[in-house]
Amino acid sequence: MFAKVLSRAQTLARRSAPALVAALVFAAFSAAPALAQDAAAAPAAAAEDTSLSIGELIVLSGFIGWVIIALSVVALAQVIEAYVTLSREKLAPPALIDEITSLFDEKQYQEALELCENEPTFFTRVVAAGITKLGHPYDVIMNSISEMGDEEAIRLHQKLGWISVQAATAPMLGLFGTVQGMIASFHVIANTANPTPAQLASGIYVALLTTFEGLMIAIPATAAFAYLRNRLVRNLIEVGAIVEDLFERFRTQS
Repeated sequence: MFAKVLSRAQTLARRSAPALVAALVFAAFSAAPALAQDAAAAPAAAAEDTSLSIGELIVLSGFIGWVIIALSVVALAQVIEAYVTLSREKLAPPALIDEITSLFDEKQYQEALELCENEPTFFTRVVAAGITKLGHPYDVIMNSISEMGDEEAIRLHQKLGWISVQAATAPMLGLFGTVQGMIASFHVIANTANPTPAQLASGIYVALLTTFEGLMIAIPATAAFAYLRNRLVRNLIEVGAIVEDLFERFRTQS
């Protein structure tokens, strides 16, 4: 019933990604001078201490590192929110299914419509779309249900789309930090007579931390997106089957 929703949702995610990436990269470029200074100053301390805590690594990674950490907090919050709100029980509460089914059995369709309007969920919105077409041919009812199902499913997939965007953005920000470190190292070469290996490696060492941080965010975020997407599709199919069974009684009346 909702087979075409995946392609639409993926298109929306692809269209949203460039804007977010551009905003983050613009912020990083705005702070590039400060990052270059940090990359040139931090290595001396880093070279003296080979044992660094997570907090020290984050500090050494500079502005872009902090952006990636902030991104990880947002991504984690979105994963948790999506896991809770896109569950089977939230999309179609069992109590609501039983109550609406009882009202259908008693042919109290107006009461069922009012219940759907008072309890907005994916299930009730789709059912309400079908109830408003009662009295029309069965195909008209099912077309209305299908259109509402597609619309609601796309809205739900948009929540997951942002997780995918962040999974793609984090490693790119890490790579951006690495390039900044290379620029800082070549700046040392250009402006220092006989630079030491420590001076040359410092910018890359510090900037590679951002790549490490970006991958730490991207890998679990990608896995979470794939899991939540498959879980949502499975839930939508199950709820769609329930709705179709609920309105199957009107096939013989058309």
